[in-house]
Amino acid sequence: FIQSNLRTPLIAMSEDRISKLYPHVNEAQLPRAWSSKDRWQFIKLSRTNLRVHYNGQGKNHKDAASVRATQPIPAACGIYYFEVKIISKGRDGYMGIGLADANVNMNRLPGWEKDSYGYHGDDGNSFCSSGNGKKYGPTFTTGDVIGCCVNLIDSTVFYTKNGVNLGVAFDNVPQNLYPTVGLQSPGEIADANFGDRPFVFDIEGYMLEWKTKLQRQITTHVSPVCDSDIDSVLKKIVFGYMVHHGYCGAAESFSKVTNLFFLEDIPSIQSRQRVQNLVMRGCIGEAISLVHELYPSLLTAQPDLLFKLQIRNFIEMINSLSSPDPASHPYSIASLMNGSEEAEQRMDVDHKPEGLESERPPSRQSLEQILLFGRELAAQHTQDEALKQQLKEAFSLLAYRDPRQSPIGYLLDPSQREQLCADLNSAILESHGLPRQPPLELAISQAKNTVGRMLESGLGAAAYSGLDKFLKCSLKPQ
Repeated sequence: FIQSNLRTPLIAMSEDRISKLYPHVNEAQLPRAWSSKDRWQFIKLSRTNLRVHYNGQGKNHKDAASVRATQPIPAACGIYYFEVKIISKGRDGYMGIGLADANVNMNRLPGWEKDSYGYHGDDGNSFCSSGNGKKYGPTFTTGDVIGCCVNLIDSTVFYTKNGVNLGVAFDNVPQNLYPTVGLQSPGEIADANFGDRPFVFDIEGYMLEWKTKLQRQITTHVSPVCDSDIDSVLKKIVFGYMVHHGYCGAAESFSKVTNLFFLEDIPSIQSRQRVQNLVMRGCIGEAISLVHELYPSLLTAQPDLLFKLQIRNFIEMINSLSSPDPASHPYSIASLMNGSEEAEQRMDVDHKPEGLESERPPSRQSLEQILLFGRELAAQHTQDEALKQQLKEAFSLLAYRDPRQSPIGYLLDPSQREQLCADLNSAILESHGLPRQPPLELAISQAKNTVGRMLESGLGAAAYSGLDKFLKCSLKPQ
């Protein structure tokens, strides 16, 4: 019982560490252990397939044995690193750490066969697809920690010993290689760390160097387009963003300076802005009423959007009762659940929810009224599974005395209104024959898609070209 309870946070920490190292890669695609199937017969595995034992006689090189990891290294990692601790050098210390293609014979130490690379402990030599090694680094023995870093940006490999970078060992290294370790003499034992524990070498610092380097290359890139054309495009992008999101005053001022023209009249922009403001304030009922008034057929034509608004209205009702201090809010869920006499007396309030036509956010709705509204909502039908799940989560809030502190308390956060606001605004624009998204958001979406395609095609540099991080770095004050 104690072990199972300790294991959970350790696993969570491990997963968090790995996701930070390789944010663009699904954990299931990463090497996480040695393969119990892809190994030579003299290799024995233990400790969840992270410890390797040599189980042969070790008479000569024909007794060498290697094992590959469960997965090849994805190019989307950008930079990949693993470490091997020598638990025992055994009789001779004939140990190799490196990489190998899926077709390399495992009856050899890493580096001896074509498409394999290795750093050997007995002589400190590096081996690249040949039995003839080159002088590379120091020998290693019991207690040493050897790291192997694959840089998929410049196609190089370097090793570390006890946290010290030994320099580039191989260049022009292909992709889709597997972490590999090889042993050859009795008593040799080695433990692997694929990121489940902190590394001895500061790989995060090395990754940061490359991120900074690539961001500098992007910012200093000279565009073949002339500056005047870029300036014109940027002005249109900024203007389009202002108009799209209803920043009417700013757009008018910008228009006067740049001589850009509105494709939508000012009153229409102001109307959209009114709707958006209501949604962002949590006044969903008022927002729906205003949409019905200004755009009578919009929500009728888009029932799923209407249902999203209904769900949010339900959440805002619950939000009105979710004060953590019952005494500070006479209608809090906690006070009603506790059977507060004052709360019971206030249950009989005049205002009753009128579905989606309530004029104000439910700041003082009783629990009974909220449940009534929820039942009416649940009686409606939608084929959208995502919306069904949203409604289910909204109802789950009622199970907690203090919904804000519940696992789904994030639903009550005002930031959850933003996407709904954007969806409604886009729907209004589309109903007027205008673009759903402003040019700026389209450009960002296209850039993200391009980076995704680059990652899929195996371009390692794309792992550190993420647009969100680049924009954050660019916006930092100098």
